[in-house]
Amino acid sequence: MLQKAFAVTLDPATSLRNHTGSWRTLRPVNVFKLPPCNNQCPAGENIQQWLFYAAEGDYEHAWRILTEENPLPACMGRVCYHTCEGKCNRGFLDESVGINSVERFLGDYAIEHNLSFKRPARETGKKVLIIGAGPAGLSAAYQLRRFGHTVHIVEMGKEPGGMMRYGIPVYRLPRNVLDAEIKRITDMGVTIECGHKVEDIEAEKKNGKYDAVILGLGASISTNVDIPQGDTNHVINALNVLGQIETNGDIEIARKVAVYGGGNTAVDVARSLRRIGAEPIIVYRRNRDKMPANAEEMDAAIAEGIQVKWLSTIASASNDSIKIEKMELDENGKPQPTGQYEELPADAVVLAIGQNVDKSVLTKLSDLKMDKDNVIIDEETKMTSIEGIFAAGDVATKDRTVTHAIGMGKNAARSVNAYLNGQTYKKAEKHEIAKFEDMHPWYYTDAPKTVRQELEVARRSNTFDEVQFGLTEENAIFEARRCLSCGNCMECDNCYGVCPDSAVVKLGAGKGYEFNYDYCKGCGVCAQECPCGHIRMIPEQI
Repeated sequence: MLQKAFAVTLDPATSLRNHTGSWRTLRPVNVFKLPPCNNQCPAGENIQQWLFYAAEGDYEHAWRILTEENPLPACMGRVCYHTCEGKCNRGFLDESVGINSVERFLGDYAIEHNLSFKRPARETGKKVLIIGAGPAGLSAAYQLRRFGHTVHIVEMGKEPGGMMRYGIPVYRLPRNVLDAEIKRITDMGVTIECGHKVEDIEAEKKNGKYDAVILGLGASISTNVDIPQGDTNHVINALNVLGQIETNGDIEIARKVAVYGGGNTAVDVARSLRRIGAEPIIVYRRNRDKMPANAEEMDAAIAEGIQVKWLSTIASASNDSIKIEKMELDENGKPQPTGQYEELPADAVVLAIGQNVDKSVLTKLSDLKMDKDNVIIDEETKMTSIEGIFAAGDVATKDRTVTHAIGMGKNAARSVNAYLNGQTYKKAEKHEIAKFEDMHPWYYTDAPKTVRQELEVARRSNTFDEVQFGLTEENAIFEARRCLSCGNCMECDNCYGVCPDSAVVKLGAGKGYEFNYDYCKGCGVCAQECPCGHIRMIPEQI
């Protein structure tokens, strides 16, 4: 009989009769990495985990994991600019996973099936006042209520929602969706008092016997710019336009309107004006590449027939026209005047050049430290310079998006909870980020991203019906299954199947695998065959 070298091969069924660990110079270990989508999400969602359950068809479980961090998934599935998808490793393979579209599906599923948040198991007896019922305030209220605290929100607007209601048009965020997700929070026991503008925060805190306060003020005041107006007074701000359309469904405005600005608000205003019969033109001082507005929204605006005057600034406005000066970008990308002018027909000008926080609410807080328009907070505790007063959202950051506000509201709530317990909240340290080059994507087949259907352009000009449609259940499962599970085990059994020494041990569904080092010889096949980059070979310590 041929004598075989033991190190070359073993006879069938002999793997576990021979201890091979002593040969090893490398050993496999499981590593847990942070998916780039999770890392990018301003709301801090555990995207990879809820995608896993969505892919299994367990939508309620997926939704509950999602809402541990974000209580407004149906809203966010519509208005979030999904920067997570820009970091998705699948983008290096074919196209990024449609995370935002699956989030919307789960949010809509929860509304359709009347899913509710669980009320706290116990009441702490602590009271927290939140000023502002926008995304930051709602997010903070939800998290605090989960801890068992009594939460009361005061809102100066007629209805809750903040800029989600008064700054985002209905065709992007239907109000029945917003109302349903807010109601789910109030059903937990959170109370909201609308039409109440706080004049003295410290007095409100004292009189209400609140143990802590969170400032959740949104950027509800438009930035103005001095435009010589001649004989016209038809210069109005963007938030007033959007607010009137929200409240009245329409607005009295001239037919030809120049929208001055290049951000998302400018695009929202222009698209809204288009729907009420106006002929808007966006005037922006830089080019398309430098435009801060979301690219998808800008593409939609252009598709709807909205014109844009790039590299232009409004020098003056008269009764039926505007005078614009052509600009050019210098080596730093900043617009510079050229001295060349042009007249455009315009019966009105809408200013959409930025928003600020209403600081009148803060005037009596003499010890409050501020940096221009933002309240200064301790980055660790989220507390302002005044004991027991915290801040989140637009009032505390320049990253003024709904997603950032939700994340900041959550973090502020967790810091307040720690404060009420005499502690300091500390975030868990992040794992290393999973990189595409550490994965083995040969395992995955090409699967192009699901394209969400939209309302035909021809039907958008005179209706505020929602433009973008959601995914079907079949599409949602398909999209969720496109996730590569970057850096974390998805229990594909590759390592278990390829190990020549049967040294990979299955721990059961949802528990992954471990290595039996008595038999592992450190060949590294398991690491090479792991599609997720979850296994790493490290030097053996002899």
